Amino acid sequence: MGAEKDIIIAVELASTAIRAIAGKREPDGSMQVLAFAQEESPNTIRKGIIDNIDKTTQALSRVVAKLNDKLGVKVNSVYVGLGGQSLRSVHNRVLLQFDGLELLSHKTIDKMRDTNSGVVYPNAEIKEVIPQEFTIGSRSIVDPVGMQAESIEANFINIIARTTLEENIRKCINGAGLEVQEVLISPICEASALLTANEKRSGCALVDIGADTTTVSVYVNNILRHLSVIPLGGSNVTSDITSLKVEAEEAEELKKKYGTAYRSDSEDKTGQKISLSFDRTEDEEKLQEIVEARYEEIIANVCHHITPFKDKMLSGIIVTGGAARIPDLQHAFARQTGDLNIRIAKGLPEGVSISFGVQVGEPDRLYTLYSLLLAGKENCVGEVAKEPDKDLFSYAEQEEPETPQEKPEKEKEPEEPEKPKGPSALSRLWKRIDDLFSDEDDRDDNA
Repeated sequence: MGAEKDIIIAVELASTAIRAIAGKREPDGSMQVLAFAQEESPNTIRKGIIDNIDKTTQALSRVVAKLNDKLGVKVNSVYVGLGGQSLRSVHNRVLLQFDGLELLSHKTIDKMRDTNSGVVYPNAEIKEVIPQEFTIGSRSIVDPVGMQAESIEANFINIIARTTLEENIRKCINGAGLEVQEVLISPICEASALLTANEKRSGCALVDIGADTTTVSVYVNNILRHLSVIPLGGSNVTSDITSLKVEAEEAEELKKKYGTAYRSDSEDKTGQKISLSFDRTEDEEKLQEIVEARYEEIIANVCHHITPFKDKMLSGIIVTGGAARIPDLQHAFARQTGDLNIRIAKGLPEGVSISFGVQVGEPDRLYTLYSLLLAGKENCVGEVAKEPDKDLFSYAEQEEPETPQEKPEKEKEPEEPEKPKGPSALSRLWKRIDDLFSDEDDRDDNA
């Protein structure tokens, strides 16, 4: 496709596959998807954490090579998402007391932020700081600058993760010959792409049910209030189905074909049988009980995290993720959450379009990638050498024909002039013999 400017590359290191996507920022700020590639990566990433650095690096290299071929340019750097089991939010308070009334300034607020950023967490580090409200007396203030107070309390949400989480991501990216443009917090990017301004303002929870983990993000008054990663996902459902003595691949297919997150109590029990490997059968109801039980557990864990904010979540729950595509998931959430609104995210996020001919499979399974792509700002590619365009050279020759003197061809060694063909050596020998005998005859005649 030739060289393009401002192409952004985003990478998702997921539990089931490593995916990469390329997009071009349009003048209106929207993103046009130019290419997509993925590589299956079993046993390399577990619960969102890199388990095998070498295999992850190799898979990433293959994915980027596919993008290079599709784009016709060389990928130099990438935006990559940070998620996984160790990612979570921690609430922290910073209190300042003064000797009397103090006029609060930006310097005061910056001092409190610096104090918060200096907090040390065992085996973890702060990845993002989300300021909350400030408290002066009994009042909750968003912007206290310019007010007077004898004391002020600042509330922060610190997003922390295991120290080695980002380190290993950077090792894999660099090992694949790439630079890291930025490590982005995946759930925060996803919320920006999928949640409407009204949902974030009026209060909601974004629930991403993935293969190995389920991520819960709660927003109230446009501010992130809570973030947690539950170590349960769709792969746990698949693992449960293997109790029917089937392999994991068959269990996955059974889940997709017959599974449901909610079985109505009034549903007729038909006793329908389903076919298993080796000419076996099993009750469909038993399979659905297994699937439903695990989804009940996942939703119960989600409810545990959103309960403190439930009364403030007027926009309810927005559900996404590969494992959220199971039938009747809305009913399953409604059974445990009561009267909360439940919305399953579908379709492309606002501001994302896919170029004609680009294959991305099921578009609404790539929300994390789309959100990382939208968050990217800097160009991630460089030009590669191309074969000369023959049409261009033909056109140039028509406009300015070159003479041999102007563009000489490769010099050839001068050829010797062709010698005239004469009699063969044998013919010359016989002629010489004839001449000798002729001379002897002449001498005899003269004698």
